[in-house]
Amino acid sequence: MIQHTREPRGGHPDKRTLRREFLAVRNALPEGDVQAMARALAERALELGELARARTVAAYVSVGGEPGTGPLLDALRARGTRVLLPVLLADNDLDWAEYDGPGSLVEVHHPGKIALLEPGGERLGADAVLTADAVLLPGLAVDGRGMRLGRGGGSYDRVLARLERAGTDPALVVLLHDGEVVDRVPAEEHDKPVDAVVTPSGVRHFVVGDA
Repeated sequence: MIQHTREPRGGHPDKRTLRREFLAVRNALPEGDVQAMARALAERALELGELARARTVAAYVSVGGEPGTGPLLDALRARGTRVLLPVLLADNDLDWAEYDGPGSLVEVHHPGKIALLEPGGERLGADAVLTADAVLLPGLAVDGRGMRLGRGGGSYDRVLARLERAGTDPALVVLLHDGEVVDRVPAEEHDKPVDAVVTPSGVRHFVVGDA
């Protein structure tokens, strides 16, 4: 069970305000704490049946104060799970390539953005995500309905729209720190709820009709 929930300060702030608040907290986290939480996050995530059953998982490489994904990526690969990682395109859409261990990642500097670690292998195309049985989504918060607050770049909105158009239904899982599961985040008509959230302290599944 996740025990750390809180209501966003100020009652009903907009997405931009919430993003600033959550990013400020993340940016203040000591690196040692981020690494320790990454190991705990991997342990919790590996308990998910959705990941245990998945033959292919679309994931991502965490940066900065994001919940660390490194231990989880390696654990999935050690299980024999095919792991896809994103490659950011100029229009903010995502291409994909297979993860082949930490040595397969290259640092890429996109104009106007922070440096990202991306897979250096063969590009598989934007539609490669359609083969995933589970998709791990980055985010800044999630609420009791399963609505995710993203960073605002739109890349994963495109991924989710692509999945919907294709009629695929992978498990959608967001990885967060404790304290980033809140009562309510602003949501728009096109926003899609996730199926589960994983934090270092536990897992929560969402169902239609959650408050």
